[in-house]
Amino acid sequence: MEVGPLSVEVIPFALSFRRPYVTATGSLDRRQSVLLRLRDENGLSGLGEGVPMTLRSGDGLDRVVAELNEWAENPGLFPTSPPARCAVSMAVADLVAKREEIPLWRYLDPAATPRTLRCNATITAGDAEDVVSQCEAWAADGFDVFKLKAGPDEAVELATVVRSELGPEAKLRIDANGSWGERAARLLRELEPLDLELVEEPVTGLADLAALSRATEIPLVADESVNDPSEAADARVEGACAAVTVKLSKIGSLDAALGGHLPTYLSSALDGPVGIAAAAHVAQTLDPNLPWPEVAHGLATERLFAETIAFGGALTDGPRLDPPSDGPGIGVELDETALTRCRLG
Repeated sequence: MEVGPLSVEVIPFALSFRRPYVTATGSLDRRQSVLLRLRDENGLSGLGEGVPMTLRSGDGLDRVVAELNEWAENPGLFPTSPPARCAVSMAVADLVAKREEIPLWRYLDPAATPRTLRCNATITAGDAEDVVSQCEAWAADGFDVFKLKAGPDEAVELATVVRSELGPEAKLRIDANGSWGERAARLLRELEPLDLELVEEPVTGLADLAALSRATEIPLVADESVNDPSEAADARVEGACAAVTVKLSKIGSLDAALGGHLPTYLSSALDGPVGIAAAAHVAQTLDPNLPWPEVAHGLATERLFAETIAFGGALTDGPRLDPPSDGPGIGVELDETALTRCRLG
């Protein structure tokens, strides 16, 4: 993509959570991210976001910022860290789409038909009472797919209590963040009667995932174990998983199909509004009925934050998410006052 002379601004920022974001592997009080803003000679701007994957022992904020600054000095030096690659790919695509006066989804796939996405509720880890309370709050806003964050000690108890409280119609997922280890097979057997929709990343590593997939009726979904088309191809050959959940900052690109080797759906890396909006556009390029009809994407996470850097509030309307339609490109208008307040450094 040739974009010509550009001015480049790299803006690290952080958004505070309404309550600590707790997973099976760690906790955050705020989410650090990096905004990349390109401006061309005609005043058009392109926005990109790269979220450091710190809860996964990935590249931290300093490296992402440094790589984006290096790219600003030398655009031929494409970043190596996935979040920085994601920010560049997103910002360039946004700018080109604006030049062509089309929404980002049409630039990515001219044959795509825009549709409203269904989203799951993202429930942070906690005791059973707290988790049920969170689920009930999301359910009151229309959500019927619930993703629980659970390590090996609490997974069965939480799923059992939530199933009892929400009833048989609710769809339950568990995200283990690779933490179940040698206990994974037993946990999956105990969970099978609860009719889970899926379990994300009970263990990390394709060989171990493949062994588990052969031993359980619950669909397993890869997250940390699959980060690019090559790994997706390997996962398909090994029978490691039924699908892959894709975070744009994890894969470092806007190619959420990962070469088409396995069904994929989008998840949030706890992105700000630019990353969420871009993911909503990218999701339009995927088959809406894979891996399951009207699969719920994990993109309703803006409601977890106490603040935003964009005008208009959260992009979601309950469990529904549309790609922004306010103008070409990604379609997000930044609140410069809020961005200044949230800026780091």
